[in-house]
Amino acid sequence: MSEMNSQYINAFLVSASSVFQSACGIALKPGKPYVKTTAFDEDTLVIAIGVTGQIGGQVILALHGDAALEIASKMCMMTVSELDELSLSALSELGNMILGNAATVLSTKGVVIDITPPTIIRGNFRMERLYAQNICIPMTFDGDRLIEVDVSVKEV
Repeated sequence: MSEMNSQYINAFLVSASSVFQSACGIALKPGKPYVKTTAFDEDTLVIAIGVTGQIGGQVILALHGDAALEIASKMCMMTVSELDELSLSALSELGNMILGNAATVLSTKGVVIDITPPTIIRGNFRMERLYAQNICIPMTFDGDRLIEVDVSVKEV
């Protein structure tokens, strides 16, 4: 698999931090990016969005544990105790906002992309074939709440 340009990873990292701060009032603390298999357990909600254009692939936003409920509560401006249609729609929109913001950041660098509608995935699963190497950027908030931004894109 080909190596990923760091400007792509940075665009998604900066966008995720900015959108979480503006939409949810959450300051994310980024960890060190690393190469990761895309395996997720029962306790993870995944928002997957495809990327097309000058770069192609996908970006996955993985919310671990109760992070999905907490973020949905902030997005909906009310306590969310279970993930229903409204809260899942809010989380999908969060993914759209992050990738839309990243598309804008990349366009200022001359890289034009488009995004697909988000797909919500829950349960224990593993993605076997990826378009490009998967780089995981772990991010935390409130001490131990974990969010992963998995970026798997390459130049087309």
